[in-house]
Amino acid sequence: MLKQYYTVKEAGSHEIIINKSRFIGYVSRVNTEEEAQSFIQDIKKLHHDATHNCSAYIIGDRDDIQKTNDDGEPGGTAGIPMLEVLKKLSLKNTAVVVTRYFGGIKLGAGGLIRAYSSSTSETIKKIGIVKGELLQGYTMTISYPLLGKIENALQHSPHIVDSKEYAEHVTLTVYVHTDARQSFETDMINLTNDQVQLQQIGQKYIETLI
Repeated sequence: MLKQYYTVKEAGSHEIIINKSRFIGYVSRVNTEEEAQSFIQDIKKLHHDATHNCSAYIIGDRDDIQKTNDDGEPGGTAGIPMLEVLKKLSLKNTAVVVTRYFGGIKLGAGGLIRAYSSSTSETIKKIGIVKGELLQGYTMTISYPLLGKIENALQHSPHIVDSKEYAEHVTLTVYVHTDARQSFETDMINLTNDQVQLQQIGQKYIETLI
């Protein structure tokens, strides 16, 4: 499993105008090639009257699947520049479609490359990128008098408090970077004078906006 990854925050779109041509960028998360193709076909149906619906996607922990389609634009002027944006941003499991409505002014090969790259990058910038990190989960059970001290320490740490349960004691669910497990356990034991029950509950990816 990857320790961390980057991908788009959510599906979305953004439009720019270049020399009277409309370029509408769409991005989405995809986990399989089938999902990528379905996303592309949905955009093509939505913009069936467009001049071009160019696409690119990258899938897999090791970027195993990389595909592009210029959809009638001169070879190498649309899909590949779009894919290069995804790769430059180190995005995983992401598909992008750029729809073009021709405005009557030809852009030339260099202009097309810049236009499709810009549309892709600006769409991703608007939607946002998240960083997913594989973190170790813990439950921490403490007495109520220790809660303030523990909350203060966690607020000033990179650890993530996922939930709190109030019963006879307080139980917090906390996620910790996998390489910080030992120091976390030691800190919590020292901070509470060994008056804490710590239990590992498995790992999961936690995403934060960057």
